[in-house]
Amino acid sequence: MSKLATLAKYTAGLAAAGAVAHAAPSVTSLGPVRATLWPRLTGIGDRGHVALTFDDGPDPASTPLFLAALDEAGVKATFFLLGEMVQKAPWLAREIADAGHEVALHGWAHRAHVAVPPAQTFRDLRQGRDEVASAIGRAPEWYRPPYGVATAATFSACRKLGLRPVLWSAWGRDWTAKATPESVFQTVAKDLRGGGTVLLHDSDCTSKPESWRATLGALPLLLAHCAEQGWRVGPLREHRLTEDSATRPSLAAARD
Repeated sequence: MSKLATLAKYTAGLAAAGAVAHAAPSVTSLGPVRATLWPRLTGIGDRGHVALTFDDGPDPASTPLFLAALDEAGVKATFFLLGEMVQKAPWLAREIADAGHEVALHGWAHRAHVAVPPAQTFRDLRQGRDEVASAIGRAPEWYRPPYGVATAATFSACRKLGLRPVLWSAWGRDWTAKATPESVFQTVAKDLRGGGTVLLHDSDCTSKPESWRATLGALPLLLAHCAEQGWRVGPLREHRLTEDSATRPSLAAARD
């Protein structure tokens, strides 16, 4: 083999290794795997509590209806906001916070980190964090990566920006055109246990148009189910999540 061919092969090997190192932690997008290896990252907390979370807002077309429903039920939740959505409606981000809900970060744009360079991941989180902080007057504590795909760069950016990554243990598949209130509720209930974190969406900005209507219709069913089980429902700040050894392997992989 020529020196040029050997060099090319070696360079390709380094590139492949780098890509694997960047993408390896995206295994956290696999629910059963992450629940076993990273329970706190998955959002497993107080067994008598369920954390209710919403992604992709704030959306003037739908978020106010969720705020009204939650207010009527006397329930607070955590809203993971997109920076580009906050930029369009900063007043709505403030309304969420003023209503007593927890405001968290979903990034600037809804992009999977495995598809962008590490430096772009950091810029996305920083820009989103700053936009949210500007709107509500304080920086968010929690961060949820789009699609649940967390890479080494994700954890590194969170560490540098003072964000705590968290995913979910149950979701409603409420972004599809076929979703109904009953299907959303049944999908959540199938995987939900005490101590779980529920992922729903209060906006259709990355989903099928008006898919949020099924989510809104499922909310009373979900709250009634939790009450029947004796579970309190609230935001992540009341969920008693702590940093533990379950998250350290991923954080270690992100060290510079």
